[in-house]
Amino acid sequence: MILTGADLIVLELQRAGVTWVSTLCGNGLDPFYVACRKAGIRLIDTHNEQAAAYMADAYARLTNRIGVCAVSSGIAHSNALTGVANAFFDGAPLLLITGASAGYGANRGVFQEFDQVALAAPICKFSKWVSRTSDLVFSVRQALSAASSGRPGPVHLTVPIDVLEEKVDTSIGAVKNSSVQTTLGEEVDGLINEAVEIIKRAQSPLLIAGSGVFYANGQEALTHFSEASAIPIVTPIWDRGAFERSHANFLGVVGAASGEPQLLEDADLIILAGARVDYRVGFLMPPKVREDVFIIRIDRDVCELRQGIEPDLSIAANPAQALDQIAAGLRSPGEPPHRKWLEQARERWRLFRHRWTEKPPSLTKPMTGLDIVEALRPLLTNDILFLIDGGNIGQWAHMLLADHYPSHWLTCGASAVVGWGIPGAMAAKLAYPDRDVLLLSGDGAFGFTITELESAVRHKLPFVAVVANDSAWGIVTCDQRRRFGEEGVIASRVGPIRFDQAAEALGANGLRIEDSKELPAAIRKGFSADQPTVIDVPTCVGGPADI
Repeated sequence: MILTGADLIVLELQRAGVTWVSTLCGNGLDPFYVACRKAGIRLIDTHNEQAAAYMADAYARLTNRIGVCAVSSGIAHSNALTGVANAFFDGAPLLLITGASAGYGANRGVFQEFDQVALAAPICKFSKWVSRTSDLVFSVRQALSAASSGRPGPVHLTVPIDVLEEKVDTSIGAVKNSSVQTTLGEEVDGLINEAVEIIKRAQSPLLIAGSGVFYANGQEALTHFSEASAIPIVTPIWDRGAFERSHANFLGVVGAASGEPQLLEDADLIILAGARVDYRVGFLMPPKVREDVFIIRIDRDVCELRQGIEPDLSIAANPAQALDQIAAGLRSPGEPPHRKWLEQARERWRLFRHRWTEKPPSLTKPMTGLDIVEALRPLLTNDILFLIDGGNIGQWAHMLLADHYPSHWLTCGASAVVGWGIPGAMAAKLAYPDRDVLLLSGDGAFGFTITELESAVRHKLPFVAVVANDSAWGIVTCDQRRRFGEEGVIASRVGPIRFDQAAEALGANGLRIEDSKELPAAIRKGFSADQPTVIDVPTCVGGPADI
């Protein structure tokens, strides 16, 4: 069969289960577009390459399946790397395909030529320029394998237009299909048994469950482990959650700007499952943890076991399988071990949140972030895909809703970026077209990609966005005010924007709500619409740390 290079790429994407690609048109992409149309792969075209990459990233983080975006050469490539960086921080399997002019790589100065591969490489697990059509199939498989193996992450291919357009006879030199499987072996079983004995001897153990537990489908394993051991569990802020329902052993997020109860500091054993060592956990160094703390690390990526620190015990395994096996070893009749420590930890968590959870609604206008989040709480059932984009409003959500952290909630990820929310909501609707999508955003974050409302309207991707509008980069404004006083609030305020009116100008529905009691009904009405609905909510400047 005679196929073009672009056809070969698209066939490999179909083989990997890809059904849509986010993109922005430009140099080098037309052959790829033609191949996608022939194959029935949907193209979701955006106004900005950042948005296209954010869509692929959000889809990957929601589903643990490969997200694909395609952009043109030059500055388009560097624009897309913002979303790629987000996938890098969070460990999301994303493929960026970048076009290029014919003759790319010869350093003759063809249109928009620069080293796209080198620019992407530091934030990609795999980055390659494909110079020959005969290498395409193998290169795509290399990239997809790298994206999904070990700790997932982004990958990149630059493919010049002459390679995409070249015709090849696929009956000659076909690439064989193969598969790779890994299992827990005897060596890992021995380490599991050792971990069980260490946990039994500990007085105040703590489990830090990161995104790796979600990516391992470890929701049930996490619950089994905690209940078998009576060990409190926390998640680093912005990592993927894996507690589908409220659970007394889950004690919220650590590393938030709003603080946390004293748990890491007093733990004599820390079990790090699918989580990274970084500032959110105090680098697992004193004074954030005890000098004599024992650290067990569980990760399916061997390279992650020594990321940041040297653990006392390393287990290279699927976190879900490992936690299940440890739980089986810990189960015994009678009172679970560590019950007293768990009760202390729960009380510390309750007292920490008391100043917000017991605070009555505001009687004056504008609303606070607390009022908005509490108004949303009754709507956040398991059927709702809930996305959080923004500084202060994100902190409010994490502090008030932290009795559980389900896998159908999505935040910016470990990069702490803002502005990904609208593309993320579009990707959520593509991933789960039959479910309602609710985006809670700050006004600064919403402004980054507001023109993508038109893209969402055009592609029939409805969602509801609640915009907490405080006319400021709120989290920065609050920090400046605390540190320097009102006169130190510099370059962190913006002018008033009516996001409801802007939404209408872009073809979406828009309304303004000034009473939190009206929010639930407005959101429910938005869920029934066939286009995006933007609810502009005037909000005072302030985060949880300001109360």
